[in-house]
Amino acid sequence: MDGVVNIVPRTSRAQNLFEEQVGNELAVSQQYVAIAVWFDQRDLPRLASYFYRHSLKKRNDAMRIVQYMLDNNIEVEIPGVPAVRNTFEDPSELVALALEKERAVTDEVTALSQTLRQDADYLGEEFMRWFLAEQVEQVSEMTTVLDVMDRAQGNMFDMEDYLERDPVGDDRNESAAPRVAGGKL
Repeated sequence: MDGVVNIVPRTSRAQNLFEEQVGNELAVSQQYVAIAVWFDQRDLPRLASYFYRHSLKKRNDAMRIVQYMLDNNIEVEIPGVPAVRNTFEDPSELVALALEKERAVTDEVTALSQTLRQDADYLGEEFMRWFLAEQVEQVSEMTTVLDVMDRAQGNMFDMEDYLERDPVGDDRNESAAPRVAGGKL
């Protein structure tokens, strides 16, 4: 049986939750593309770039989970993602939605971590530590962006200037981050 890899069939709640989390991260990534495009269409390049970068971060997070599953010979099925929201009335709605998505991801990552602990999956629990820390940063960062947007009182050029002066989230050290399946984009 040369060349045959033994893939472990799904046998635990945690394995199912890993797969769901891949879908959750990819769904947020797609939503961030829609947000970025909305800003791009309105000639707000720094806001667009900010959300394009966040889309890639979420995609990479999904692929970190895929890599973990591959490394542990866990069967991987990539789920589809639901449709994203594309219509907004006010720019602050987009950032508020992004904050809502980050809070939801935090809840999902926390639930996955709790399940791993309950199932005595210590390797999985250790793997998830980076994601927990990452979500604290993501919620804090998105809260800051929303606060600054609220203070800008609808003046998107002030928001653009702010992101030029203080590139929120660009200086984080990802040296401790898990590997990304297929390589980081």
